Amino acid sequence: MSGLQRSFAKAKLASYPATMPPLSQDVDEPEEEPDQFDTELAQDDDSSSASSASSASSTGTIIPSQNQKLFARPKGSPNKRTMDQIPWTSYFERELFLESTTETFTIMHHAYLTSPIGNAPLFVTHHGAGSSGLSFALLTAEIRKCLPNAGILSLDARGHGSTTTTPDPEIIDLSLETLSADLIAILDKTKKRMAWKQLPPMILIGHSLGGAVVTNVAKSGELGDAVLGYAVLDVVEGSAIDALQSMQTYLSTRPAGFPSLELGIEWHIRSRTIRNSMSARTSVPALLKHDPKVRSSRSWTWKTDLAATQPFWEGWFVGLSKKFLEAKGGKLLLLAGTDRLDKELIIGQMQGKYSLQVFPEAGHFIHEDLPEKTAMVIVDFYRRNDRSALVLPPKVSDMLRAGMKVKLVSWEDPKIVTENALPNHDLGHQDPVVRKPDWWIDLPASLVYKAGRRDP
Repeated sequence: MSGLQRSFAKAKLASYPATMPPLSQDVDEPEEEPDQFDTELAQDDDSSSASSASSASSTGTIIPSQNQKLFARPKGSPNKRTMDQIPWTSYFERELFLESTTETFTIMHHAYLTSPIGNAPLFVTHHGAGSSGLSFALLTAEIRKCLPNAGILSLDARGHGSTTTTPDPEIIDLSLETLSADLIAILDKTKKRMAWKQLPPMILIGHSLGGAVVTNVAKSGELGDAVLGYAVLDVVEGSAIDALQSMQTYLSTRPAGFPSLELGIEWHIRSRTIRNSMSARTSVPALLKHDPKVRSSRSWTWKTDLAATQPFWEGWFVGLSKKFLEAKGGKLLLLAGTDRLDKELIIGQMQGKYSLQVFPEAGHFIHEDLPEKTAMVIVDFYRRNDRSALVLPPKVSDMLRAGMKVKLVSWEDPKIVTENALPNHDLGHQDPVVRKPDWWIDLPASLVYKAGRRDP
């Protein structure tokens, strides 16, 4: 080092303090060593809480590698994201336990209810396989922000959530016909429990397997005109049936259990099965049960054994597209990607037979990942199908039964009919009596009954 360099270095060092300042107390925390369970979580493949057979193809699971440490606690962060459970009381006003009996079993159906006010609608939700009624908690909260008087009925299907069967069957009957009958029975028992004179106007909402159930109920017509429409979330017959071939392999990739409820919630978020932490903290606890007798690190296990439901898988989805297009009422289909549409639904969409909404940024659990956007679409769907503000003229047959004189006017072929001329809507067997009309209705000529005497 030259003399010039030495003199410059001495001058520079002289400007620094003689001692270094003490280290700040905000020292970076050492990285936590991942335990055995965390390592297994990072290795878990495409997994889900298994809402249905279609979830295998529609859940975009991202598995981080261990060296990325994407989920390691940020250094120096004073707080850790909470995984505490959010109770159902944050979303619903009450829970119902509705008993029904068969020759061999007693079923205690469980549902969450917020009653509608006045003539407001009731949104009835049915979850997918392996899920629970709390899957719709955030969605229904967003719906009530738009429609404060709306009611919500979110049920737990048999073998799910808090619904119980006594004595415990070896195989729970989860056939489509049984689940559809359960939904109708729960609505009837809820009406009696709440002392409703009649069922309020309803929008049926079903996710995955639940979509097949609400479609089957709408197609049966057993709920009559009370059903304004039905919304099906991320299930299509073609893709669902294709996914069944790999369903058992898919189920084997998820953990058999968890050391704690919080780690179960965390797994759903880390695996991107549910992409909304608030929803995961609400819905996941209803999917797991704790066995204090189990001393292993997997004391929190799944309530529903989805592998045991394999005999019912195909029956859930066969014929779904046809029933969806043919059932009475408004139709709404929400998907996480257009690739899920099969040929029959593509043709139906081109013909304008139903409304379609796609959320490509969502996973299979659309209503949990994007509750606000999903609620906006469903509320708009309800408003387009709401008949309460629609004023229709009285039916001709009702007026005739009441003894009113009616004149049907056709621009092409005017006729006069009366209460004696329209028994059972058949004018071909009687000659109408001409009287001064009390009510006039303009109808196309093709709809006018052929009376035997012209208007003079």
